[in-house]
Amino acid sequence: MISTKGRYALRVMIDLAEHDNGEYIPLKEIAARQDISKKYLEIIVKDLVHAKLVTGASGKGGGYRLCRAPKDYPVGEILEATEGPLATVACLAPDADPCPRAGVCRTLPLWTDLDKMIHDYFYGKTLQDVAESVSPAFLSVNSSQL
Repeated sequence: MISTKGRYALRVMIDLAEHDNGEYIPLKEIAARQDISKKYLEIIVKDLVHAKLVTGASGKGGGYRLCRAPKDYPVGEILEATEGPLATVACLAPDADPCPRAGVCRTLPLWTDLDKMIHDYFYGKTLQDVAESVSPAFLSVNSSQL
């Protein structure tokens, strides 16, 4: 399950993509637009900076910006930067010890297939794909404004 932290990280990245003008974007502006606590966003952007997904600058004119084009960010990379591995079961996590039952486990193929589907889905979508998508709920609520 993707936590609030992962979902908010994706929202931050979308916000940075949508408001990219070459300048650093202050975190307080992102927090206001996304209706997320600035304190919580500080924790999230720290992970994003550590993963080299965004770059930050402090002081006047400071804030955050993307390190590369939105089309070059797989959604899976963003989620893993804040969530850790997206493995569905512990034995398939990248740092898991080899399972002594792997050779006889009847459910391992099921979990392996699910992990592959999740990986392929999140790594098959980019930040640009998500930023450009419009949800049906948004369209029904805002169709008069389009």
